Amino acid sequence: MSTPSVAQMLGNTLYYKRFFPYYAFNVLAGVDSEGKGAVYSYDAIGSFERTPFSASGSGQSFLIPLMDNVIAHKNRLDEKRDLPSEEVVEIVKDAFVTAGERDIYTGDAVEIMVITKDGITTETFKLKAD
Repeated sequence: MSTPSVAQMLGNTLYYKRFFPYYAFNVLAGVDSEGKGAVYSYDAIGSFERTPFSASGSGQSFLIPLMDNVIAHKNRLDEKRDLPSEEVVEIVKDAFVTAGERDIYTGDAVEIMVITKDGITTETFKLKAD
């Protein structure tokens, strides 16, 4: 099943169960038919949009502005460049360290998955555990 199809199916499922029991905010990621990354962000009742990145949860207010600046290159005058996945993973780690320092509800670790047409690589990154 294609990623856009799964995105639509999740949206429908959330909408039809909006009163009980699936009142949840979701993020779905995969690869589209062109081999490009596809990230979908959902509200609690199934409305969704494709975005270049997404975050959900208590640390969202710390992560999204950083990603807007570094990944989407909003409000910047320097030239936007393509970032290799290794550099993006390091940016994500830094973003979660920042969120973990400012938000007590951000967990003790983050599981980072890099999705490509060749498969998925997973890395668990421990945050400050004090």
